[in-house]
Amino acid sequence: MGTVVDDAASVEFHAFFEAHYAELSRLARLLTGEPDAADDLAADALLALWHRWDRVRAADHPVAYARGVVANLARTRVRSAVRERRRVSLFWSQREERTENPDVAGVVDVQSALRRLPFRKRACVVLRHAFDLSEKDTALALGISVGTVKSQTSKGVAELQKLLGAQGAPHRVHAVMARTSEAGGRDR
Repeated sequence: MGTVVDDAASVEFHAFFEAHYAELSRLARLLTGEPDAADDLAADALLALWHRWDRVRAADHPVAYARGVVANLARTRVRSAVRERRRVSLFWSQREERTENPDVAGVVDVQSALRRLPFRKRACVVLRHAFDLSEKDTALALGISVGTVKSQTSKGVAELQKLLGAQGAPHRVHAVMARTSEAGGRDR
């Protein structure tokens, strides 16, 4: 039997869910590089938020809190994937493959380059450039200082430029992230 307070919290959470689920799913997709896992991560984050809804709705920035939960879940997923790849590599030999005159246009992939960044740099770049968050909002979402956001974003963009080639890299990064954000995380 629900109470008036429980019903009000439920309605409030439902409105929060409807307003932010798609954004949280896009964030998860950009942080993990796994389109299929993004919806699951967003749902897991929202379930965790529901369990702590009294604390979340009392927070100054509930959306930043939600982004932080997604970032933490994504970090855990990325770390698990890295550990799994290491275990698999123990059993399979790594043979070196070389291609003569590789097709550079086919190799350059912003999402692949993003996955090569360390998690914190990737999170800062994604939140700042794909979600157009301020440095302050990014810091709130990740639970780090504004100065750390500035340095990690700067270093992350510099690494992306190296990975993608210095000419035109910023434009390609922004264009791909904008397309991914506009597509609602469904750009597969």
